[in-house]
Amino acid sequence: MADAETGRILLTLARNAIARQLGLPETPVGEPSWLAAPGATFVTLTQHGDLRGCIGSLEAHRPLKQDVEQNAIAAAFHDPRFPPLEAAEFPGTRIEVSLLSPQRAMSFSSEADALAQLRPGIDGVVFECGPYRSTFLPQVWEQLPEPRTFLAHLKRKAGLPEQFWSPQVRLSRYTVEKWKE
Repeated sequence: MADAETGRILLTLARNAIARQLGLPETPVGEPSWLAAPGATFVTLTQHGDLRGCIGSLEAHRPLKQDVEQNAIAAAFHDPRFPPLEAAEFPGTRIEVSLLSPQRAMSFSSEADALAQLRPGIDGVVFECGPYRSTFLPQVWEQLPEPRTFLAHLKRKAGLPEQFWSPQVRLSRYTVEKWKE
């Protein structure tokens, strides 16, 4: 499914969902039947190269069209790290849609073993330990290219110390197909 037309449709759906919330005009877009299939996406908003919102789904639990639209609205208006997007900001906001593969649990005997298995630039990673959970999309490797640093920041994002490790840690990986305006 990774083609330019797929990306154009997903990006337009995301932009239209935000425009609709702001009361702005939408761009007509076709709705092929594959949009009804379950899909898991993240929608990332940037302004001048800086993050402006990022919300997504780790598992496909609703139709792809609905997932993209709801995540776009959430990234624009409900990301707790940022104030809600305003209409004046919208034209300068760039959208990226990441379509996630199903997660695959990793099997490892230690933190060093887990680190050795990570594939920088390829893997999105879900960290879980008890009630603590976090994820980084594969794109985060661009800012954190070293596996130890990547995992340390992932633990911190989950609310744990960077040095934390436990036999109860579970890691899963996924890949993405992504399209960017």
